Amino acid sequence: MRNNPGAGNKKCSVAIDGPAGSGKSTVARKLARRLGYTYVDSGATYRAVAYKVLSSGLQANKDADEIGQVAGRLCFEFRDVDGQPHLFVDGEDVEEAIRTPEVGNLSSPVSAIPQVREHLVAAQRQMAKDSGVVMEGRDIGTVVLPGADVKIFLTASVQERARRRQQQLQEKGIYRDLAEILQQQQQRDDRDSSRDLSPLRQAEDATKIVTDGMSEDEVVDLLEKIVRQAEATKE
Repeated sequence: MRNNPGAGNKKCSVAIDGPAGSGKSTVARKLARRLGYTYVDSGATYRAVAYKVLSSGLQANKDADEIGQVAGRLCFEFRDVDGQPHLFVDGEDVEEAIRTPEVGNLSSPVSAIPQVREHLVAAQRQMAKDSGVVMEGRDIGTVVLPGADVKIFLTASVQERARRRQQQLQEKGIYRDLAEILQQQQQRDDRDSSRDLSPLRQAEDATKIVTDGMSEDEVVDLLEKIVRQAEATKE
């Protein structure tokens, strides 16, 4: 199935949530490209704050106020670089810098700081102010875009998510033991689902898709079908 919308179809807002390693980033990017929509990786904005925290020597468990101020000063923009969406912060391409395991591990405690979430939720909503957006994260359908036209909760088994994460890291030349990834992933899942502020959970009106045994293209095909149906009925 490819990008061939009907003449009368209107663009939708699409919220994709799910735990770490569920494949939502890759799937959301491909879906946005097929639809001709804007792609927004909300997790990248939290990683960007974590990257700034690491660079400045601040500590998430001690310097919450200062970190909140940092988050409030940042300007985020997704731009196309060689056919791929890159996050630019204050005009700097930080896409590679924010994808390290160290930044990823820090992004969860940073995202639990209320001031950080307040600033970044506002920034994410601004990026999605016009329809025709695919935004993915952990609280998009429940907090950031509760009125999204399409809500998807994408998940997979713990073992499958860890295997995918290991493969992603290996493709970047980063080698981690599978047991280590499983442990880190479980810790992150626990933090994300148990935090008081915007915990990871499935929106009541979201469609749950378990991707074990499915290829990326099969998942994108299914999501595109769901969005096209929503476009066709959108007033």
